[in-house]
Amino acid sequence: MTVVLLIGAYLLGAIPTSYVVARISHGIDLREHGSGNLGATNTYRVLGWKAALPVFLFDIGKGWAPAALFPLWDGRGSPYWALAYGAAAIVGHVYSVFVRFRGGKGVATSAGVLLALAPLAMVTGLLVWGLVLYLSGYVSLGSITAAIIVPAVVALQQGIGPVFWLCLALATFIVWAHRSNIERLRAGTENRFGRRRQETTP
Repeated sequence: MTVVLLIGAYLLGAIPTSYVVARISHGIDLREHGSGNLGATNTYRVLGWKAALPVFLFDIGKGWAPAALFPLWDGRGSPYWALAYGAAAIVGHVYSVFVRFRGGKGVATSAGVLLALAPLAMVTGLLVWGLVLYLSGYVSLGSITAAIIVPAVVALQQGIGPVFWLCLALATFIVWAHRSNIERLRAGTENRFGRRRQETTP
């Protein structure tokens, strides 16, 4: 049962929400537009907030459901398995089997996992993300800053335990996944939020 749920968590995370929304609403492959990432930010830049909002919410749900619900079904109830299910969903989002293992950067799905396992840290991270975005205009900078803050909040609230180590691993991965954004931030060429790319879409 546990193996089945792990596979299910991966497959749920692997649902390419932005790809599906872009195909249905505009008939395009989002991997060929904007940054090429299959996430809410690129969806917003290419298609606008009406397309990006459901992507963002569903991607959060992809992380929350496995971490919050799957442990109730496996007969174990172990926090370690909750972490494993959440991690599987994140891996699915980033390396989706449905789109040739090319997905997004996992920020929204990671937020969903944290919402289930460390809600206070997630809310703190969201507030930090929003503040940095408001002050700088950069989604990537907000994501990186929030990712770094969250493990510290978890350590203060829950101590050094399994959730802390997951958050630390997520923070490391998110920073790594944003390495190209970091280079653009340093070069002053990173795209600001609200500036949609000028592309012609059907």
